[in-house]
Amino acid sequence: MTPRLTLTVKSTALARLGAGHPWIYANELARPPKTAMPGAIVDVRTAQGAWIGRGYYNPKSVIAVRLLSREAAEIDAAFIARAIDRAQALRDAVVPGEEAYRVVFGEADGLPGLIVDRYGSILVVQILTAGMDRLADAIVAALVDRFQPGAIVARNDSGSRKLEGLPVEKRLLHGAKPDRVVVGKNGLQFEVDVWEGQKTGLFLDQSANYRAIAPWAKGARVLDTFCYAGAWGLHALRHGAVSVLGLDASEKALATAAANASRNGFDERVEYRRVDVFDELRRLLAAEARYELIILDPPSFAKARKDKAGALRGYKEINRLGMSLLAPGGVLVTCSCSHPIDAATFYDVLLEAASDAKRTLRLIARLTQGPDHPIVLGIPETEYLQCVMLQDREENA
Repeated sequence: MTPRLTLTVKSTALARLGAGHPWIYANELARPPKTAMPGAIVDVRTAQGAWIGRGYYNPKSVIAVRLLSREAAEIDAAFIARAIDRAQALRDAVVPGEEAYRVVFGEADGLPGLIVDRYGSILVVQILTAGMDRLADAIVAALVDRFQPGAIVARNDSGSRKLEGLPVEKRLLHGAKPDRVVVGKNGLQFEVDVWEGQKTGLFLDQSANYRAIAPWAKGARVLDTFCYAGAWGLHALRHGAVSVLGLDASEKALATAAANASRNGFDERVEYRRVDVFDELRRLLAAEARYELIILDPPSFAKARKDKAGALRGYKEINRLGMSLLAPGGVLVTCSCSHPIDAATFYDVLLEAASDAKRTLRLIARLTQGPDHPIVLGIPETEYLQCVMLQDREENA
């Protein structure tokens, strides 16, 4: 066994760690080492010497240790390969036959700091921490062995890497650099830009939720805000919507959305506008526009807890506007992917927005991320997506 540093954790962290959480903050270490390299594998014990687990350490990060194993397992290529195999076994069970899905979801799959998304024969990875960065060769080898991909692209362009002392970059890890990839999703075809698209190219976490709008789409005029690649609106059209107006601030996103609409034969029923979404919703409200189905799926308004107050104001306003634009009996699909905004808080915001909009709304469904983005009890950070479907009661007309 390789000799390694042993760190002592304070008693204040024991309850959370005992519930299954893998993070240890810098102020929870009794004697933080001064010489350990970022990403070094360490053992963690209590002050009494009881075993906690094995993980990696980064003196530059507020989250000083991320646990990889509660056993004394060697953290090597075989360990990584076993973890990826377990992750894929879950996807085989919960999203069988899918060609576009999340293979590895960080902490939820026991590999904190690693995201792997699959788009057909192309894998896109995000290596977000120094510990995972030191294991990059083993990760690539395991992915090549398991999937035989045509390419593995590293989208290491997340700002969170800076907090770990890592460079922000995009690079090819294996195979030939791919063009845009076309994948099937729920009976539709989508172009995926794995190099320049947001996140890893497509928002896979809403895949199951897209199907939930089917009963409400037939005959509907649809307003798809923050539409990105057009997935919500195209699903609505597939289920019988008469028209879609897609709004987004990104010219590249709208070009991809238009290409996806054309690829699926919906050119004549869709319009895209490059706008500030808040401003455009106010303009549409002033023009007395109304829609039978409205999608509010904005990017995260809160990346950290310090952003929470501003995010809540943003969510309240966007939902007030969306609710006000609903036709009698219309359905609003409203989402939050902000980690600091939990389900109860988001629901409270919706109540406040409905009061301001003077609307009475029925709860149709409360949804979250798909099963390829598993939620782990004891790790609240693994649950981040709120998706609520509300129906206007017709007496609001």
